[in-house]
Amino acid sequence: MSYKITEEGNISTIHLDGEIDMDVTEKAKETIFPVIDSGKEVHLNLSQVQYMDSSGISVLIESHQRALEKNTKVIIKDVSKSVLKVIMMAKLEQILNLE
Repeated sequence: MSYKITEEGNISTIHLDGEIDMDVTEKAKETIFPVIDSGKEVHLNLSQVQYMDSSGISVLIESHQRALEKNTKVIIKDVSKSVLKVIMMAKLEQILNLE
């Protein structure tokens, strides 16, 4: 997994790339959580994520919960088809902010 963060006003967009599985969940959290903690709105761009397992899904859920605690939000954008399928199977489209 690799990533790039872009800033625009009060919005930080994190562009994730590659596979998000249990080998990289800690790296993903170390990337996403500090941005949420800064109080900015976070957009997670998943267009370049080819694979995500249940541990990757847990990172999305934990990010969403953390944002609620910090009075901000995480919006998941440009989800690749394979990742969207996993999100839909877990019925998380009702919980997570998808765009």
